[in-house]
Amino acid sequence: MDTWIPKTTLGKAVKEGRITHIDQIIDSGKPISEAEIVDLLVPRLEQDLILLGQRKGKFGGGKRNRFRTTQKKTEDGSTLSFSALAVVGDYNGHVGIGFGKARETVPAREKATKNAKKNLIKIVRGCGSWECGCAEPHTLPFTITGKCSSAVVELKPAPKGIGLNTNDEVKKVLGFAGLKDVWGSVRGQSSTRLNLIKATFQALKKLSKVKIQKKYVKEAGVTWGETK
Repeated sequence: MDTWIPKTTLGKAVKEGRITHIDQIIDSGKPISEAEIVDLLVPRLEQDLILLGQRKGKFGGGKRNRFRTTQKKTEDGSTLSFSALAVVGDYNGHVGIGFGKARETVPAREKATKNAKKNLIKIVRGCGSWECGCAEPHTLPFTITGKCSSAVVELKPAPKGIGLNTNDEVKKVLGFAGLKDVWGSVRGQSSTRLNLIKATFQALKKLSKVKIQKKYVKEAGVTWGETK
């Protein structure tokens, strides 16, 4: 990070040490325009790619792939482009997703990861399950729903020990956010992974509003990000 030269006022403040925690930026509502800001403030951030594409197979039953391939016909012939969807998180209340597209797989992955870091949000966690009541931040504080196109994702609080009972790719996003026990259901065209993950992220955004933070932290004593 010593070679990073910030281009924004926010980046300069982080580089100079005037901002020391990612929550200071997220709580202020300022957009993150440089991925290096997140790299510096959240050193333990993990990342992965969603199985967005699908390889060719008999009757369309090919194995899922991390890159979605798009072919375009031009006068000079066919050109290929690759799309990737990345998820990043610290397993402690911070998560982000990002989409990237390029003519090669590596640049597409790098673009997706950088965009995911720029879209980082902080969510509130708690124990909203009537079957549990342990007051530990292992699940959701209440039921949330997200929608993207025809894909609708509903996530409900679950008692301790249930695990993440939902779609495999949705599990990645929830796990990176630090959620351990969730009941999940999907309606609509869930085979379109891009819309499915976007719907999941839209649902989690409902746990990132400042009004919910103040109200729920006061009433239930849950944790926000790394705040204990």
